[in-house]
Amino acid sequence: MLSVAEATQIVIERVPRLASEVVSIDQALGRVLAIDIVAERSLPGFDNSAMDGYAVRSADLPGSLPVVATVAAGAPLADAVPEKSAVRIFTGAQMPAELDTVVIQEDATTEGDQVTLPASPPGENVRKVGEDVAPGDIVIARGTRLAAWELGVLAALGVAEVSVSRIPRVALIATGDELVDVATRPGPGQLVDSSAHALVALIGEAGGVAHRIGIARDDVRALAGLISAALGYDVVITTGGVSVGDRDHVRAALAASGVELELYKVAMKPGKPFAFGMRPPMAEGPGFTPGTGINPVGTPVFGLPGNPVSTVVAFELFLRPALLAMQGATKIERPRAPVQLVRGYRKQAGRAHYLRANVVRNGDHLIAHPHAKQGSAMLSSLIGCNALVELAAESTEIPPGSTAPALLLEAV
Repeated sequence: MLSVAEATQIVIERVPRLASEVVSIDQALGRVLAIDIVAERSLPGFDNSAMDGYAVRSADLPGSLPVVATVAAGAPLADAVPEKSAVRIFTGAQMPAELDTVVIQEDATTEGDQVTLPASPPGENVRKVGEDVAPGDIVIARGTRLAAWELGVLAALGVAEVSVSRIPRVALIATGDELVDVATRPGPGQLVDSSAHALVALIGEAGGVAHRIGIARDDVRALAGLISAALGYDVVITTGGVSVGDRDHVRAALAASGVELELYKVAMKPGKPFAFGMRPPMAEGPGFTPGTGINPVGTPVFGLPGNPVSTVVAFELFLRPALLAMQGATKIERPRAPVQLVRGYRKQAGRAHYLRANVVRNGDHLIAHPHAKQGSAMLSSLIGCNALVELAAESTEIPPGSTAPALLLEAV
């Protein structure tokens, strides 16, 4: 059985990289840059005051000087400033070319149109042109997933549109005679397809858009038909039916759909019955309509376990990095950090265990409180879960106070 690291490497190496498109920066939040952003202008674009105060020549200080003008942001001074004179200036206002320092208003003493100022070195309280960004600087690197603050920088640089990776289109197929949609009241022996709704949200967080294809009944032909119809999407995900039971038909359906299995089963808990394969490219051409054709670059297909907790854990370990890698992101994994377990844990050797936990900060330490219910069908263990604590495959007895690595699902 493959380790999590081995399985992850196979997935990341095999998934295709998506093409790019140009979008407005107002539509670029969460998108991954396809090219470096190189500055064509300076930030700031002119010398300006960092404080409210008085702009003067440093050589004229200390001393008492006449205030000959006022300069506000957006209203630069048109006339030259006479020697041995001061200018009242406000934050962000353009510095008159003849002046080289700003004395903050708290250090000034005014009397009529005169101001007495202490000594101030050249450049004091002055933001110099290009000190933040100079023309030719790589401001934001290719592969960056754009956040709000980066969009603000782009706007300041006059960049209205950016080249970003195309959004991954993900087809979701649930399997199981027992599953019903959330709008349907479950009958005897039936379950709501809760995994689909969690996956739609998780896919969105990873920069993709999910398309629910439907619920396939426990029949190889029916499932293969849905998979084949979904191969025009960028990614296909099935949930359930990937284990070894008599009614687990995903692997047979994948084979019938022409999907070449790359890996099956991973040494982890929860999430052992995990499958990944590729449908080779079967069509040529620059584009296709999702759901109606064959993806010309090949389609990665993921078979996730049926238990909702296993589905979420497998998504975090494999699908989230895969979707970000397809978009060309440089950071594809959640941050990891060592955490201290408040209670012990016992397990069998051979598989890595991922404990759902709530991690809190205590000074310089992160303290992990694992959920009391760790079964793969225990949906309540996901409530308040902000980390997956990884217990090494070879470990068996983990005493209280032990330190273990954790995948942080949220900032702590």
